[in-house]
Amino acid sequence: MNNDLVQKIKSNPKYQELVSKRSSFSLKLSIFVLAMFYAYILVIAFNKDLLATKLGDGVMTVAFPIGAAIIVISFITTLIYVRRANSEFEDLTNQIKEDVKDAI
Repeated sequence: MNNDLVQKIKSNPKYQELVSKRSSFSLKLSIFVLAMFYAYILVIAFNKDLLATKLGDGVMTVAFPIGAAIIVISFITTLIYVRRANSEFEDLTNQIKEDVKDAI
């Protein structure tokens, strides 16, 4: 790739905005998901009885619905990121492409 083109893209304020927004948003979602996973593991490690509590007269414990909820929430956070990437981030990317189109 042409170094002048790379420098033009990197110096574009919209590129800086894209990198900043994308990094910030993905970091927040990652911390949220990791906190959920680690909290679940810490409860397993330090308070097994809490998650071993049976629900009703059956064999299901509290751990199963909580674990399933963590997986569902992880899918939802992925969906949130993809929707934002396909709208706001994609719009910024297209604007950057238009700005540097003449340099190609």
